[in-house]
Amino acid sequence: MEQGIIDRFEGELAVIEFGEHMRDIPKSKLPNNSKVGDLLIFDGDTITIDRVGTDRLRVEIEELMKELFEEE
Repeated sequence: MEQGIIDRFEGELAVIEFGEHMRDIPKSKLPNNSKVGDLLIFDGDTITIDRVGTDRLRVEIEELMKELFEEE
């Protein structure tokens, strides 16, 4: 089992971040409601969205952005 985050979409491909490396995966293989920033779980041929993990990542990013803008 492996986890990756959707970094962006380029045409029919999703660019997925797996730690320090990126991989292009056809959008057709992802769940229909996938969007940028979603945390995906890859388990064999099955790909699912980790909603709890995605929400946790969004909160972390929002907190980091808030800290950055408060310092200015």
